[in-house]
Amino acid sequence: MPKYYEEKEEDGRACSGIREDFKACLLQHDCVIKEGKMPSQCLKEGHCRALQTSFFECKRSMLDTRSRFRGRKGY
Repeated sequence: MPKYYEEKEEDGRACSGIREDFKACLLQHDCVIKEGKMPSQCLKEGHCRALQTSFFECKRSMLDTRSRFRGRKGY
């Protein structure tokens, strides 16, 4: 779910909304907080998989020439 903040500064990069949610999901997951593992280790275990897939699709749509007509995926 996207998170919106009133006093958040605008990030002009592509896929910034998904990037922020993906980062927050990883850093706030029990795998990182309680078990003390690195976020990369938690990704390999399959945590936050839906956001990882969405972020990948958004980045891939930047390279797709059809996205000129359809627009970038993501928020």
